[in-house]
Amino acid sequence: MATVTSIKRARLASSSKEKTKVQPVVQNDRHLVSSTKGKQKAKQSTKPVSDDTCLPASFKVIAGSYEKLLYGFDGSVSLDEAKDGYRFELQPIFVFPAHVSCIKAVAASPNGGKWLATGSADEVIKVWDLRRKKEIGGLMHHEGSITQLQFPSRSHLLSASEDGSLCLFHARDWVVLRTLKGHKGRVNSMAVHPSNKVALSVGKDNTLRMWDLMRGKGSASTKLGKEGEVVQWSTTGSSFVVQSKNTIDVFTVDMVLHHTITHPSRIHTIRFSKRVNGSGELLLVGAEDKKLSIYDIPDDPKKMPTVIAEMTGHSNRVKAVEILPLALPRSTKANAPLSTIILCTASSDGKIHVYDLALLPADQKAGSEVLQISPVAEYDTKGTRLTCVTIADGEALEHASSVSGKRKRGDEGSEQEDEDEGWGAHEQEAEQDESG
Repeated sequence: MATVTSIKRARLASSSKEKTKVQPVVQNDRHLVSSTKGKQKAKQSTKPVSDDTCLPASFKVIAGSYEKLLYGFDGSVSLDEAKDGYRFELQPIFVFPAHVSCIKAVAASPNGGKWLATGSADEVIKVWDLRRKKEIGGLMHHEGSITQLQFPSRSHLLSASEDGSLCLFHARDWVVLRTLKGHKGRVNSMAVHPSNKVALSVGKDNTLRMWDLMRGKGSASTKLGKEGEVVQWSTTGSSFVVQSKNTIDVFTVDMVLHHTITHPSRIHTIRFSKRVNGSGELLLVGAEDKKLSIYDIPDDPKKMPTVIAEMTGHSNRVKAVEILPLALPRSTKANAPLSTIILCTASSDGKIHVYDLALLPADQKAGSEVLQISPVAEYDTKGTRLTCVTIADGEALEHASSVSGKRKRGDEGSEQEDEDEGWGAHEQEAEQDESG
């Protein structure tokens, strides 16, 4: 495991709050791991899970903690001929204090992207280059603890804060493209629609807000009558959920309430996922009951989602969950799967678990006995109180890389220009009144 020496923290050089850029680190870079020869190969995937040639064949797990520690792991999958299946492994690659206060959010850029962002109660967003394995700098636009981070695309980062605002950064030069203001108090959670054109947010002010990311202003809002803690879009973007304590409200895209799910325990995290076997959508719910419950979402929106399986193994509350489609090694076995979806959980018990969603059968539906699923890999931090987790793409399949074995110049450019159109080139502030 690599050690990290004490260095001066990289900061942003900015002349005003209206223009925030990363000051590149020239000397005394903080490296996540020791330098390695060659460049990491990655294939940027923009196609569905069914196109296995674009999926990563390995992965990286990054988790934050109350103790200010940032953990990093290389994840791998290999054939296990003895068990006629697959072997998943987590190998620690770094652990060090990344912030001066507890880490509350982590996010990795998708589809073979290179960026990692970490947010803390110290009000700073740290930006890390996963390919070069070092810290790039700190974004200091917020004036409150960072509550959530999300990369809507490889080229954009969206942040939420206790200062009541959301900020959209450009991942090329880290300029603030949008500052979205409207919440009266802390923003607890936000979620970007699969189209990347709109976002939802919930906060301490008991409101649900919808934001037009193209125009940089609010488009709708409604009073929830309670404090929304987590908001998530479905994988299709046709519905969304808002979690508060032990309840989950299911809404249509036009903010009409369809169902209220009452979970048996206090909820901490929720996430939608597609099935690996069969068709349909799942809702993953991590809670105080030390389990990750899997709800089946019926095709008929009038039917109530029900628990069909539970991911077990933790001895304390499940604080965070993240998913990643993953390519599997080639097998000589007939009808062997080419891909799966892995789930990664972080718990207050200090453990990180990896689960294989392929262990959920296609015929596991409402009415079936609740299936118990054990982790396929785990790592014990020995008592660290984990708060958040993310999964980043690792190496792509060999046949999906360029023929020459070298990174194409166009890959880097396409990453920077990815989905730029319509996002705007400079900051716009949208101050909305309570009516949205």
